[in-house]
Amino acid sequence: MKRRDFIFTIGYQGSAAMVDRTAVRRFGKLSTEELAREELFRAAFCSALYSGDENELETFRRIFGEASGMEELSVEELKRLFGVKGVPDNVSRVIYV
Repeated sequence: MKRRDFIFTIGYQGSAAMVDRTAVRRFGKLSTEELAREELFRAAFCSALYSGDENELETFRRIFGEASGMEELSVEELKRLFGVKGVPDNVSRVIYV
């Protein structure tokens, strides 16, 4: 699954990911930090998860904490907050809606 598809996935149907086509076109090339600065917090968190880079996760946590006042959330708490478990490995196709 491509990064831009993962960060703008709005749901799953079986092994297909349902992806917001408009968001991919408009914001798909932004970095994790740029997404967070645009206040696209769920997409920014997904981007940081997808990268697997601890620095990106910390950058996201800092920006999100400043904006929300919830500065001490762990990655697991953020996963629950945004409803994201991680990058799925069983997605066989992407449906743009």
